[in-house]
Parts: sequence; C-alpha cells; structure tokens
Amino acid sequence: MKYAKLGNSDLNVSRICLGCMGFGNAATGQHSWTVAEGATREIVKHALELGVNFFDTAIAYQNGTSEEFLGRALKDYAKRDEVVVATKFLPRSQQEREAGISGQEHIRRQLELSLQHLGMDYVDLYIYHMWDYQTPLYDVLDGMNQMVKEGKVRYIGIANCYAYQLAKANAMAEKEGFVKFVSVQNHYNLLFREEEREMAKLCAEDNIAMTPYSALASGRLSRRPGETSKRLQEDSYAKLKYDGTAETDEKIIMRVAELADRYGVTMTEISLAWLLTKVTAPVAGATKLHHIDGAVKAVELELSEEDIAYLEELYVPHKLVGVMAQNTKGGSQKEQVWMKNAPKGMQ
Repeated sequence: MKYAKLGNSDLNVSRICLGCMGFGNAATGQHSWTVAEGATREIVKHALELGVNFFDTAIAYQNGTSEEFLGRALKDYAKRDEVVVATKFLPRSQQEREAGISGQEHIRRQLELSLQHLGMDYVDLYIYHMWDYQTPLYDVLDGMNQMVKEGKVRYIGIANCYAYQLAKANAMAEKEGFVKFVSVQNHYNLLFREEEREMAKLCAEDNIAMTPYSALASGRLSRRPGETSKRLQEDSYAKLKYDGTAETDEKIIMRVAELADRYGVTMTEISLAWLLTKVTAPVAGATKLHHIDGAVKAVELELSEEDIAYLEELYVPHKLVGVMAQNTKGGSQKEQVWMKNAPKGMQ
C-alpha cells in the first residue's frame, strides 16, 4: 500500500479508501444488496491486513447500520489512532426546519448519532454529504467548526458539490476564521469525467484532496459487458446513473477489458490505476474479499501515457446524474432515496 496526505491536513491516508456503502442491514435503507455484519468484519479485517487505513461511511448508509458494523469491526481489529474514519451528515429535514432546529444544532445531532453508531469519540473527517439550499452556508460552516473545536472532528470534507460551491464555502470559512474543507467526494470515474472541467483544477490549485465515489461505476468498470452481479441486478439507483449512457460507455469498458488482458490483470486494477493518476484516494466499495485485493493491487500498477490516452479517447460529455442531479434549489427539497424507511432519530 502507498499513502498520501489528505489535502491540507495532517491525515496520512492509504491511496485506496474502503467505501462502506455496501455494509449494513439489507432490510432497511436504500439498498437490498448490502452485506451482513459477519461479511463486513471479514472485509474490514482483510483491508487492514493489506494496509488500508482509510474508511468512508455515512449516517445515511442503511440508516446507520453501516456505521455500526464498521465501528465494531475497527474496534476489534485496529487501533483507533491508526485508522482514518470518515462519515457524512444529511441536510436538515423539513421536520427539523419546521421545528426551528438550526443548522448548527442539526450538525451536532447528526454527529452525536454517528459517533454513537461508530462507538467512537471523534471522526477524522466529517463530510457535508449534499449541498443544503434550505440552510445558510454560514450555519453549516459554523456548525462544523464547532465540532472541530470540541475535538469531535479533526477535519472537514464536502461531497456532491459544484466547484463554485466549494470555492465559495472555503472563501467564507477563511473570512470567518472557520476550518476549511480539505477534501471533496464527488462522482468520478472513467465513464463519468465531468469533474475534470472545473473541480479537478480547483483542487489542484488549492491542494484539496479528491476522494471520488463510484470509482468503478457501481461495478460496470470491473466486469465485461454481459457479466452480472447481485448489485448490478438490484441497484436501481446505479441503473438511473448509468443505463442512459450504456451504449457509449460500453466502448470504454471494452478498452478497459483489452488493457486488462494485455497486462494480465483485472479490469478493476486498470480502472482504478487510471483514477489513481488523477486523485488522492478513490473510494472503492467491497462486498467480497477479492474486491479489496483488486483495489489494492491497482496502487502498484503504472499505466503508460499511451494507455491513459487510449482509455480517455472515447469519452463524451455526460449529464449530471444521481445526487448531483438534485443539486438545485428545487431538487434539494425532494425526498432523498437514502431516507427510505429511516428511523425516527434520522428524520
């Protein structure tokens, strides 16, 4: 494993971040394909053995059970100060706004619930999961800053935002004396490269770490066309993101397969090796042990400039999909898919 500093922080993170959206109780929350606690523990243990020290979860993942499974596994298999744990909070709900709960108080409540799930006193990276148009930016930054000052959060990150939103937020933070965002977690992979237009340039100039999710396009970049899996069959949200461009995307997927054959490696390794030339640490999910093996091996694979150009050549512009498609004043007011069957504590 190789390691890198997470942007303008002191966090030394593995170049692969284990994404924990695939962990949790499959009977609750957004996804039906998540793995139970026993499998979660095996995957986390194996990742630690391979040098992974960076773990990403969220209070929204399976209504907090992802956090619970991860927290218990890390408690048994790792020392707290040797791992970097990231989690995320949701925007304020309509019920909270009607009850007069401030943005600051909302963040405190979300964090305390996450810490309870994780069984931890602090998180290393606390991530603003989706831009909240119904809450003043000052309140969000102030709330996160308070959590850092109290020692419950070491650094803050942001996800699912535009480059102008990140720049605006960090400018306000600097003006007000608040902590600034050190990382951004957006949708970025070989099939969806819209981040290269502005976000990547901003991050390069300001030393903000990019830790993209959907690094393998929900499994599409790790399998040849026609191959399937439980997730590919059941992940309706991923289908919304990728089915509309499947025809053009398949040409890129075939080039990934071609290079994998040439190098004698997996498609996962090729796809992540490409992404590793662009970002600090892609978030790679895992529901089986071999998923971790492929991700870790990618760190050692070096692609030539010709390989990179070959993989990139056929890309065409894509519309925003998934969470970013809801990054509008109107879209942010709609019910989020991750709130399906949410328990009372997360409303």
